[in-house]
Amino acid sequence: MLSAHRLFPFLRWRRLLSRQSVRADVVAAVTGAVLMLPQGVAFASIAGLPPQYGLYAGMVPAIVAALFGSSWHLVSGPTTAASIVLFSVLSVHAEPGSAHYVQLALTLTLMVGVIQLALGLIRLGALVDFISHSVLVGFTAGAAVLIAATQLKHFLGVAVPNEAHAYETLFEIATHAAQANPFALGVGGATVGAGIWARRFLPRVPYMLVALAAGCAVAAAMEAGVTAPGLIYMSTVPATLPPFSPPLLTFDAFQSLAPAALALTLFALTEAVSIARALALRSGQHLDGNQEFIGQGLSNIAGSFFSGYVATGSFNRSALNYEVGARTPLAALLAGVLLMGLVPLVGPLVGYLPTASMAGILFLVAWGLVDTYHARKILRASRPESAVMIATFFAAILVDLEFAILLGVLLSLFLYLFDATRPRIYSRVPDPRLAARNFVTDPGLPECPQLKIVRVDGSLFFGALHHVRRMFRVFESRQPGQKHLLLIASGINRLDVSGAEFLAHEASTRRALGGGLYLYRAKDPVLDLLRRGGYLEAIGEDSLFRFKGAAISNIVTRLDPAVCEGCRRRIFLECGYLRGGEFVEDKQADTHAGSASERAPHAQVARALGLCTRFTGATRDSHASAARHRRPHLQRRRAHARRAVARRCRERSANDAERRTPAHRKSERQRTN
Repeated sequence: MLSAHRLFPFLRWRRLLSRQSVRADVVAAVTGAVLMLPQGVAFASIAGLPPQYGLYAGMVPAIVAALFGSSWHLVSGPTTAASIVLFSVLSVHAEPGSAHYVQLALTLTLMVGVIQLALGLIRLGALVDFISHSVLVGFTAGAAVLIAATQLKHFLGVAVPNEAHAYETLFEIATHAAQANPFALGVGGATVGAGIWARRFLPRVPYMLVALAAGCAVAAAMEAGVTAPGLIYMSTVPATLPPFSPPLLTFDAFQSLAPAALALTLFALTEAVSIARALALRSGQHLDGNQEFIGQGLSNIAGSFFSGYVATGSFNRSALNYEVGARTPLAALLAGVLLMGLVPLVGPLVGYLPTASMAGILFLVAWGLVDTYHARKILRASRPESAVMIATFFAAILVDLEFAILLGVLLSLFLYLFDATRPRIYSRVPDPRLAARNFVTDPGLPECPQLKIVRVDGSLFFGALHHVRRMFRVFESRQPGQKHLLLIASGINRLDVSGAEFLAHEASTRRALGGGLYLYRAKDPVLDLLRRGGYLEAIGEDSLFRFKGAAISNIVTRLDPAVCEGCRRRIFLECGYLRGGEFVEDKQADTHAGSASERAPHAQVARALGLCTRFTGATRDSHASAARHRRPHLQRRRAHARRAVARRCRERSANDAERRTPAHRKSERQRTN
């Protein structure tokens, strides 16, 4: 049963309200409402809607999202990316700015809200994680190019028709470049220059307001000094509250807008949740992603009936809301309410804004969308991620924005699956230059002619088995005598039934050839699946090792003594003591192994292993044919002896490590004195 806090999330932050927090929220709300005035008009222009719809999208949706969302600082409303996606989708169905175009925008907003609400209710908040950072960087850069291309005609004062794609628009503008209006170019240039100056020298003042004021001043000066400069102005905003405007509820509209609604939903949720997570990390808040989905969905559903188009989290207004000092979602709620009071006052003033000045503002917005810093990092760091980013960028420019998002997601998933099906496989050897002879990957070091050591980093599931099996066969073709395989399994994070069957089959095959498969440092989930499925019966419990010393000491006793006797490589420390099926001291092997203090423990281990060999009655001939002729009771005795040897090795290693500690040496000196 749903609790009251689940149905009404605003009850959770009601206890955070105090006199100080309310004062801080009011200051943040006033700042956000003032910033929303130029942004709302600009975003409506990008979306191809009348200017009042950008302001309406910052009223009811912002209030509903604040009430039913999870973030304390997220401010919802129109954004650049959502506006350009909406324009790209709807411009092929209706003339931008027309009544039918507005109805389709409201219908698309309703569809997006319903999908967002459904995803939140079924708790699919992790769905937005499928849109990678590379996709977002490429998409926003492509959206910036589209914004600049669609506003270039207003910046130059050239009358060209609206085209479906950016390259078509740029071609039309190039053919009419001679008709550019120098007065419009001057107004747009003054707006851009003033905006750049304000962002650099007046960081606390909204640069859009300064840029618009400068553009309007230059336009007024031109109107006063020049006869008919040919400037075009924005249409006025009605001085009313958002009117009730039902969407177009027809099957044809739903069918034609369904793909765009899905793509826009994914992007809008990614934008909102990413911003909310970033702010929650800075403020220390615990964010509920599913609740944020519900809040965004309800805000778009309500906005579609009150003249608002697709709203999502705004990075500019959310960051400003946090920096100014907002404490609770009350700041975003009050900002929507204050905007309702400001629109009737400033709505008629929008008619004094030149379209060239608004185009200059949108140029600044487009430039801010290009994330050159992260784009350079992606290009330097990863070729596959760079390919995803570049493909998304060109798809946004040459095809459609909604297709660019889906293409980026599919490419990211394909690259992930391709990487997952090819786990990293390394050939490892003990390094004689190190005292502990740690395993390293060095082609210049010799390998044991009977034992292959391999490390696998990645999941061992059905999709990766072909690659792993092929690599194992490559190793066998290079060293046919390496019938024993020690698999370093610490990098295997996941194992499925197909992977378990592969390991069991590999163990049975190698045992039939006189070798074996051994697992070293396998993780508990991997071992649990092997035990539950009965696959350890084929691998053998005595083939599982937690420590390197125990693994090598045990496996060496299973190697062919005839091969070991003629081998002079001495790959392992234990190799120096094996002669004729017996473990004996060898001066040359001791010299190769290290100092006397390092050799002593291994000499004891060697003697224990020699006793193990004599105890089981293994001779040179019987050891060579052990896989075919070993009797069951001898197998059990040998397994018991090996486990005893491994246990003694671990105990001696622990005792030696304790003796090397300063505290132990100090206590020994005190006892001697």
